[in-house]
Amino acid sequence: MAGTCTVSESTLQTTEGGFRERLGFGVDSHDAVLRFNSAPTRGYEKDVGNKTTMRIINSQCRPLCVTVLIFVCLKWYKKPDYNLFTPYIQHRQRNPNQPFYILHPKFMGQLWDIIQENTKEQIQPNPPSSGFIGILIMMSLCREVHVYEYIPSVRQTELCHYHELYYDAACTLGAYHPLLYEKLLVQRLNLGTQGDLHRKGKVVLPGFQAVRCPTHNPAVPQS
Repeated sequence: MAGTCTVSESTLQTTEGGFRERLGFGVDSHDAVLRFNSAPTRGYEKDVGNKTTMRIINSQCRPLCVTVLIFVCLKWYKKPDYNLFTPYIQHRQRNPNQPFYILHPKFMGQLWDIIQENTKEQIQPNPPSSGFIGILIMMSLCREVHVYEYIPSVRQTELCHYHELYYDAACTLGAYHPLLYEKLLVQRLNLGTQGDLHRKGKVVLPGFQAVRCPTHNPAVPQS
């Protein structure tokens, strides 16, 4: 198990958006850093850091990475939306020693169950976002997980990803994925300060080994 880990969301805002505080050093200071899809670091080091330990990619992202990869398959293997197996096999043949895994669809269903169990409203059974999947994976691998800009800070804009000029509020608020309910759950688990949450969108989460659920003690019946 790693010590402290970082989940570097692609929604991180850079200083090009007018923000003076840069987060790159804070991201790189941890034992492991998780990134998503093809989000680059070159040219953005001062804002998002340079270190990459693991990436989570979806079926639309061609795997050109050299770190540990976890492939998110949102449909059952027999009928994927995209031709994911051909590039997967080709990549495995070219990189036989690279750890590269496909997440079982059942895992996504289990994560959705967690979100629903912690939500009063009935939510649509759509798969969780890659960001939430990454957070839960790192909580299983690390003693403590620091997440940047999953919960939007004062730095928030409608820019979807720091490396793409595409604007859509749904990237933050959610349209298909249950993003709002994911973020509310993560915010409830936050052990960090409100100042960091407000200025950096930073939350600090315990690894699963550090989570202690309360024990149910039924009342002793009166004699």
